[in-house]
Amino acid sequence: MRPLVIIGFLFFVFGFVTWMNSVLVPYLQIACELNHFQSQLVGFAFYISYFVMAVPSGMLLKKTGFKNGMALGLAVMAVGSLVFIPAALARTFELFLIGLFIQGTGLAILQTASNPYVTVLGPMESAAQRISLMGICNGVAGILGPLALGFVLLDNTQEQIDAIALLSVVERAQELDALALKVINPYIVITIVLVALAVFMQKSTLPELDGEAIDPEVSKDKKPAGIWSHAHLLLGVVTLFFYTGVEVIAGNTIIGYASFKGVDMASARFFTSFTLTSMLAGYLIGIFTIPRFISQRTALTSSAVLGIAFALAAIFTEGSTSVFFIAFLGFANALVFPSIWPLALDGLGALLNLGSALLVMAIAGGAVIPLIYGYYADHHDPQSAYWLLVPCYLFILYYSLSGYKAGKREQTFNA
Repeated sequence: MRPLVIIGFLFFVFGFVTWMNSVLVPYLQIACELNHFQSQLVGFAFYISYFVMAVPSGMLLKKTGFKNGMALGLAVMAVGSLVFIPAALARTFELFLIGLFIQGTGLAILQTASNPYVTVLGPMESAAQRISLMGICNGVAGILGPLALGFVLLDNTQEQIDAIALLSVVERAQELDALALKVINPYIVITIVLVALAVFMQKSTLPELDGEAIDPEVSKDKKPAGIWSHAHLLLGVVTLFFYTGVEVIAGNTIIGYASFKGVDMASARFFTSFTLTSMLAGYLIGIFTIPRFISQRTALTSSAVLGIAFALAAIFTEGSTSVFFIAFLGFANALVFPSIWPLALDGLGALLNLGSALLVMAIAGGAVIPLIYGYYADHHDPQSAYWLLVPCYLFILYYSLSGYKAGKREQTFNA
């Protein structure tokens, strides 16, 4: 129980830092004068680090162990947060992106260690239930993080936007410089908290994991190259890529989309928290229904169907109704991540670290797919750009209905 409490606290940190990006997107769009595509580089810089650093993270964990690796990940995140100070002083978007990449690198280490840890810390058939519990920790932080940062960064923002439009070039630059400085104090606090957590984690009594001890029969005579024979894992990696993209779009674009639909910024800043609240409801359902009433695959299928329905509803409705359907995507998304991990890692044994690293690489979908959304939002409009969600959810549906089973059959045949 104690390990789950410690990991749950880490998931709270994941959520707090990750979902604050939903406020940084509209904030930096104003402060650094960005278009939709450029603003989505916030998510790109953050999530592309998962792709770049996931395999090195898996290799690092073999040397440091899970506990020390988690402590190192927190320390790296603290360095990334510290970079926000010179970025704000110079109001330089590129520096913000460097800070976000470093933060993402720390999270890549943490995710590579913590997700398989939760997956194997009990029966595989109830892994989605445990990850859903971690998701609640993540979701609560995801509600609080955007609210806290939004209160600091986006308070009275609409009035500032209106006032800035009337200023001269020099006065406009001065006002935007002052707006950029708002980010410094919150990220000083975040840096201090992350350093304290790194020290706590390093001194904690969290036990280590041994991939071969988890499943010795599966582990026997396996070599790392054998990872490519696990088709259900590889399809799971692609599925997670698409899923992370739609999750980031739902969270990071909703404030700007609400503003596009006529909601003033003071009210629009709350919509990310609405998304996370609906996700929290989905996690609670997962905890009480998996595996007692529904299987992990059934949860994944239901989630994909709901995602398609809510995306289409957002496209074909208007005003705040359309915005709320984007928020409801949080409910549809809640059980996707918890279901994919145990399905994809099933039967890996000693290859657990490498399989986990590949799945963490797939989180780069949160870097690539929102950029495509931003491009279409600039060239068409933010609402029609949500068509991008539909094929992503269709692939998730494919994996749950037949892709996972086909992959497992191929693995059995190759064995």
